[in-house]
Amino acid sequence: MSLPAPLPKPVLCYVTDRRSLPLATSSDAIPLLLRMIESVAAAGVDWIQLREKDLPGGETLELTRSALQAVRARKSHARIIVNDRVDVALTAGAGGVHLSENGFSVPEARRLCDRFAKDSGKPLDFLIGVSCHSLGSALGAARDGADYIYFSPIFHTPSKAFYGPPQGVDRLRQICKAALIPVIAIGGITLENVASCYAAGAAGAAAIRLFQDATDLPSVSKALRNPA
Repeated sequence: MSLPAPLPKPVLCYVTDRRSLPLATSSDAIPLLLRMIESVAAAGVDWIQLREKDLPGGETLELTRSALQAVRARKSHARIIVNDRVDVALTAGAGGVHLSENGFSVPEARRLCDRFAKDSGKPLDFLIGVSCHSLGSALGAARDGADYIYFSPIFHTPSKAFYGPPQGVDRLRQICKAALIPVIAIGGITLENVASCYAAGAAGAAAIRLFQDATDLPSVSKALRNPA
């Protein structure tokens, strides 16, 4: 399998959550999400993580293909990353998979990628990332060969409340120094605090509501890339 392309600096990632989109209902959530993906891609975001955990495999595959089409429609180079489903990501031609901390392992995902590349005869530009919430899991992901990790929650956010109190910037700094692979900060990221994450060594930032609630996505993207 060929090596993935170098990561942007910093990496900006939109993590999807169709259920929290403004004005979304069960019947129109997917079309609204695809419009959001197109807008985010046009605004210059680097990665779009499809994190719709409740969708079955077939619907996730359909969403991934539609997301890829939405990105191409904007002539964007945004990388589509699928949550957990390595098979769906590879089948659809996505740019990576993001694994849960205690889910499918990095070595297993890597084996599937190698087999897919061998069977297809085509090189893959494909990232394997892992969500981590402790130093031990971050070191384990790096040891297993992950291309990057998410570390969370850095700040308070309702979507990460399950994982306990915020880890804070000092903890993020410790993880960035120890992991030796790119660390993406996630959890309560705002335009006001993102610079502190970069200063701590984070390779980028990921968010849900920061993008979904934005009234001016290009300005948000620009401010995240070059915070004051």
